[in-house]
Amino acid sequence: MTSLYTQLVSKVLFRLHERLKNHSTYAMLARLERSQWLTVSQIEDIQQRRLQAFINDISQHSPYYQQLFKTLGIAASDIRSVADLNKLPLLTKQLITDNQQALCSEAQHTLQRYNTGGSSGVPLIFYMGKARISHDVAAKLRATRWWGVDIGDPEVVLWGSPIELGKQDRIKQVRDMLFRSYLLPAFEFTPAHIDAYLQQLQQLKPKMLFGYPSVIHQLALAAEARQLSLAELGVKVVFVTSEMLFEHQRAVIERVFNCPVANGYGARDAGFIAHQCPAGSLHISAEDIIVEIIDDNGQVLPAGQTGEIVITHLQTQAFPFVRYRTGDMGQLSNTPCSCGRGLPVLAHVSGRTTDFMLTTAGDKLHALSLIYVLRDLKEIRQFKIIQHSLTDVEVQLVAVAPLDSLLAADIVSQFKQRLGSDSTITLKQLDAIASLPNGKHRYVESKIDS
Repeated sequence: MTSLYTQLVSKVLFRLHERLKNHSTYAMLARLERSQWLTVSQIEDIQQRRLQAFINDISQHSPYYQQLFKTLGIAASDIRSVADLNKLPLLTKQLITDNQQALCSEAQHTLQRYNTGGSSGVPLIFYMGKARISHDVAAKLRATRWWGVDIGDPEVVLWGSPIELGKQDRIKQVRDMLFRSYLLPAFEFTPAHIDAYLQQLQQLKPKMLFGYPSVIHQLALAAEARQLSLAELGVKVVFVTSEMLFEHQRAVIERVFNCPVANGYGARDAGFIAHQCPAGSLHISAEDIIVEIIDDNGQVLPAGQTGEIVITHLQTQAFPFVRYRTGDMGQLSNTPCSCGRGLPVLAHVSGRTTDFMLTTAGDKLHALSLIYVLRDLKEIRQFKIIQHSLTDVEVQLVAVAPLDSLLAADIVSQFKQRLGSDSTITLKQLDAIASLPNGKHRYVESKIDS
């Protein structure tokens, strides 16, 4: 049963919060909660109509797509269906980086600037309009409600993005306390941090956890090692995203917390793409997100075949993401879900695994802690971090120009702060960083025997 306080937050306070930010979150949520129960063909009709309106909008207002349509000799009316999208080229991180201003349908100062964690080795700076932000929140709320929890229920977020961690000013602290959302930094996992987090979980008694599967898995293992029961906390569901969820991780988390794990697939750049329902299917938010699966030659593959996931987000009019290459591998399913929702299903997703590294003291450190040192430096185009031993870390860099000695020293200093003052950090500037055999780039690699 939903508590009175949760109802107050969900029905009054958070609605007011979104309205004050000029977000259309709850209008979108109402639409999404209705459409999820439509048939497959009805949802496809909605998607097609929204695609036509979206293409018409960006062909008129985005300078990049205005020029692209002119160069290709096509009109917005030539893109009538999902199948017609193959008339447009694929969008890459490099194309976005090279055409940031031209992609904007609105002035950049009216948009919100974001950047990715650089898990592909190439950090990306992009922009969002209010419609895209509203959709991300609405899609997440819809999926959250599938599991019987809602905004206002006590939530612990184990996360590592500085976008979140950098905003812990007084106003946000008050807001999070009001909504009962508590953020625990997910970077460092020393015994002291683990003990503190376990203690906070016991005090907060959250109804839901949200975070990286690798971090929550490590926390669950630590609780077991300490013979600490987390089943008594009353957690109803653990939401995981931003990394591959492995079955052994799911098994441990579900055993320790005595609740289901709900897997989600999305990215800061590509959006909230899919979420697992209680029946076990990973449903795509298809009313506003189109998923294509392509082969190595860029050709669209049918359901049942594995290839790269390509996203067209229909709420990105302000900064369009059209046929955006995620770099992840996946497969669409033709099998409807037993839950009764008409939303299409991602049968399989792979990629975006995030490793832990070890400090010189042997403590686990989330690799994103090191990635964030490098990801937003304009001097660096690409990077890869290799840990050869507890004390030996190599940082491969593709830089715009030879690194300034002060910048190089600062990178080394920040790595030492995280890994240990007795670590040896070697910066190696390269012309290019070799990709894996499948064409993907592994941004961090540990050669230490697990």
